[in-house]
Amino acid sequence: MINQENYTRIAGELAAKKVQLIAVSKTRPAGDIRTLYDLGHRDFGENYVQELADKQGQLPGDIRWHFIGHLQSNKVKYIAPFIHLIQSVDSLKLLKEINKQAVKHDREIACLLQVHIAEEETKFGFDERELETLMASDRSELAALEHIRIAGLMGMASLSADENKIKSEFKKLKSLFDRFKELREANLQFTILSMGMSSDVDMAVREGSNMVRIGSFIFGERK
Repeated sequence: MINQENYTRIAGELAAKKVQLIAVSKTRPAGDIRTLYDLGHRDFGENYVQELADKQGQLPGDIRWHFIGHLQSNKVKYIAPFIHLIQSVDSLKLLKEINKQAVKHDREIACLLQVHIAEEETKFGFDERELETLMASDRSELAALEHIRIAGLMGMASLSADENKIKSEFKKLKSLFDRFKELREANLQFTILSMGMSSDVDMAVREGSNMVRIGSFIFGERK
C-alpha cells in the first residue's frame, strides 16, 4: 500500500533539490504502481525482466521504466522496445547487446554504468580499473555503439551502519562521475549520478546524487 504522506514529502524535497526520484516498484502489484501514477509519478524502477515486461503491458504507456537489477545479455530483447533507462550496465558485452537490440527497434537506449563501490561481494558493476579501461583514450568500441547513450553512473553503497563508510563510497562514485563527465562525445554524455536508496538517500544527495531509487519508504516494507 502506498504511503502517500511519505511520497508527497520526499518527492517535494527532492524536486526542490533537482534530484529525480525513481520509485522502486519491484515485487509490488500493478495496482500500487497505478496509485502512484495517479498521483503524478512517472518513473519506476524494476529488477526483474519478466516482471517488468508484464507490468509494462498492464500500465499506461507514458510510464518511464528504469531497469535497476542485474541484466543478462539474453534478456535485453524483452525490454529493448520500451525501456527508458538501463541503470545497471556492468560490461562492454552488455552495452553491445543493448546497442544491437536498439538497432532492431530503431531507437536509442540510455544507459548508466554500474560501479561496484561497496565491499559486499554480491554487488555487480565495474571496478575503478575496469571503468578507466573502458573510458581510455581509444574509445572506438564505444563510439561504434551508435544506438546507446551512456548517461552517467550508478552505484550502491554497503549495507552498513557505518556512515563514514557509506559516505566514503558515495564520494568515490562522485569523484569518478566528475572525472568522466568532461568526456562529451556522441554517445557519451554524463548527466546522471544515480546513488541513494531509502536507507541512505539523505547522505547520497549531500554527496552529489541527482537521481535516487526509493522503494520501501514509499511502498512500505516488502512482505
